[in-house]
Amino acid sequence: MTFRSSPDRPVEVRCRWWSGALLFAGVMATGACAATSSLPTPRPLIVRSGARITAEQARLGDIDVWVRAQQENIVLDPSFWIIEGRSDEEIYPWDALTISSDTAEVLVYAAAPESGSFMSLYGHFHLMKTMGRLGEFLPEAPDAVGYALERAILTRISDAWLYGRSAFDMSPYGPLDELMFANEHGYLDAFIFTARPDEFEEERRVWAEENPGRAEGYRRWFRETFETEPPGRREPEPA
Repeated sequence: MTFRSSPDRPVEVRCRWWSGALLFAGVMATGACAATSSLPTPRPLIVRSGARITAEQARLGDIDVWVRAQQENIVLDPSFWIIEGRSDEEIYPWDALTISSDTAEVLVYAAAPESGSFMSLYGHFHLMKTMGRLGEFLPEAPDAVGYALERAILTRISDAWLYGRSAFDMSPYGPLDELMFANEHGYLDAFIFTARPDEFEEERRVWAEENPGRAEGYRRWFRETFETEPPGRREPEPA
């Protein structure tokens, strides 16, 4: 993994994240993450090819509950830090996560600052795993490790991004849009295995045996949806 440390002090990063979280959650009061009486009507999400996702409001309400609780923990719990650095390139959540003791450091694409809240969620999940507290925030997979853990976390990140984009009109961000569309169309496993070809070897082998042709079907779907090759299949950018 690569990491560029933030020039800001951790307390400054944390306060800035909280300010963004308040805007993101639509909370008008200060100091605490108060629940809203209702969420905005979700809007359909459409990419340039015309592919779309429409989220049900009841589902977004369920996501709202855990997103708020996790945001509040990130901001108010003094036992750890989530620090955001800045990247000049679009990155996926797993590209630049560093965990050291009680601190998780993530990178955020400078041109998509709203994505920082979701990168921080990713770092928080992994940090809670190392601190033995994952069950508080990922109760469906409290003892998960390896691929099962990563899949469960990325499912949550996808849901959180769906919530932010549908209910609060977050700006598009390629890597998270790709994750979300893949998850919503049943291609999460293919997305992860294709994007991360050097990881999860045994799980990949079993999945490929049980899903013949699925990887190529995913690749066709991704090209039709995003008009480019999926991550893991793209030619490297020229130096």
